[in-house]
Amino acid sequence: MALSTSEKDFKTRIEDSMNDTFMRKAVAKSQDDQWVKRETSRKELGNWEEWREVGEQIRQHTLTHLDYYLEQFAENVTKKGGKVFFARTEKEATDYVEAVVRAKQAKKIVKSKSMVTTEIDLDQVLLGIDGVSVMETDLAEFILQMDDWDEPSHIVFPDIHKNREQIREVFAEKLNYTGDNEPKHMARFARQVLREFFLEADIGITGCNFAVANSGMVNLVTNEGNADLCESIPDTQIVLMGMERIVPTMADAEVMDNLLSRSAVGQSLTSYITFSGPKLSEEADGPEDFHVVILDNSRSNALGTEFQSVLQCIRCGSCLNVCPVYRAIGGHGYGSIYPGPIGAVLSPVLGGYEQFGELPYASSLCGACTETCPVKIPLHELLIAHRRVMTDELKMKHGFENTQMKVIAKATASPFLFKQAMTFGHAGVSMLGLHHDAKIDNMYQFGGFVSGGFGLIKGWTQVRDLPRPPKPKDNFRNWYKNRAKKGESNE
Repeated sequence: MALSTSEKDFKTRIEDSMNDTFMRKAVAKSQDDQWVKRETSRKELGNWEEWREVGEQIRQHTLTHLDYYLEQFAENVTKKGGKVFFARTEKEATDYVEAVVRAKQAKKIVKSKSMVTTEIDLDQVLLGIDGVSVMETDLAEFILQMDDWDEPSHIVFPDIHKNREQIREVFAEKLNYTGDNEPKHMARFARQVLREFFLEADIGITGCNFAVANSGMVNLVTNEGNADLCESIPDTQIVLMGMERIVPTMADAEVMDNLLSRSAVGQSLTSYITFSGPKLSEEADGPEDFHVVILDNSRSNALGTEFQSVLQCIRCGSCLNVCPVYRAIGGHGYGSIYPGPIGAVLSPVLGGYEQFGELPYASSLCGACTETCPVKIPLHELLIAHRRVMTDELKMKHGFENTQMKVIAKATASPFLFKQAMTFGHAGVSMLGLHHDAKIDNMYQFGGFVSGGFGLIKGWTQVRDLPRPPKPKDNFRNWYKNRAKKGESNE
């Protein structure tokens, strides 16, 4: 699965998502539950805003000196016997991994959850090699794989759109599962299937939460321990990481782990915090052959620009868990493996405006994402910046929508036209469909509300009540003038 997860257009994806009632309820419940867990764990840590400040400083410092820390990391991995490959594009990354798989004559590959491997569609590349089988070992990703590689819908909880009965049906059809839909029973069954695959695997592939520059260590943060098995049992490990996922020191990684765990799942620490690298002579397990693929894939487009701060992201998903738009449409509506506010900012950087230019507009700009971000990415400001670039610099916003905005701007800027709109607004809106609601006192006292329309008006009235404007004699300006004539105070 590549960066784009759907061939449907934006409006179709939104309609599909809005009609998925289970998904919307599941997302709403998850957001509410995560709010309690997240805020409780942050409060227990104490001085949360100071932690955010430190996290932001670490990430900004690292990005400012990214070339230095990447070179330092690569040198330290090499000193320990590992191999590092810098991939400019997703093809360069997949070609390198494929070359390693073929050289090892590997047949079974285990993978831990990784956004980067999903971004470059690595699973499908590997499955295209004759005789090679691949197993996702994160439980949620395993479920999606069994369901014909269904699309993930959340950065941290990729199968949030599925219920237990749907999962049971998938297991029954694909794995001959005969048990009930109790989560612990299905998880135990999945563990049995996965353990057999782990023991037979030739190569383990993992992502990287943070790479530690001054030690050449790879930091993995998981709740299931599957990544530890991916790196400790097979003789060969391949790590794929975005080039921004690096910190200078172990102390910096500890700060990031604290921020990540509390923001992602509301825990003081996740179950497994692992620092690993090539197998040392005194170690009993670990990879004999260790590879790190460091991926650019258009990330460098953000460096030195107003969008550089998006690379501070630590993939906690906290912004998704507070976003009202994500709550309404879920992850699939975005059409990117990076959904929510972070996806709306990052996807256009990685994939371009032609493909993801609608996402910066999928936001209420409420600022909740910026407020919750543990590394203080100004997400809502970056969404506005994307809109400005598309509209003012690239001149992309043409067509009927742009024409409507120009008409509205001209009408509101002209006293004469504005007065005409005020005069004829009550009568003119009558053509757009009116309804009365006696349950709401005075809400529609001027004849109901707009329920139809076209263009921008339709987009508004589909989801909001737009009361009919008052008659000219009842509008505010006339009311104000009449009070003045009568000598009443307007203060």
